[in-house]
Amino acid sequence: MAEELSEYSKSQLALRNGQDKPQIWVAYRGFIYDVGESRLWKNGMHYEHWAGQDLTEELQEAPHSASVFSKFQIVGKLKDP
Repeated sequence: MAEELSEYSKSQLALRNGQDKPQIWVAYRGFIYDVGESRLWKNGMHYEHWAGQDLTEELQEAPHSASVFSKFQIVGKLKDP
């Protein structure tokens, strides 16, 4: 499946913040997830986190595990810098 996914740069991901474009996406461990259906991500913000970012490092401090991403559709891969 990963081979079929489109790749997005960090700047392209940043536009999917619920403000600049209607999509609300976040990245985790190289994959980009559409979190727009989550009531917790309305307006592109989830507590102190903004959509359109790579949250891999920030998840270490979250009160939940990475399994939360299993609820969301993978829409792409984050390009290596």
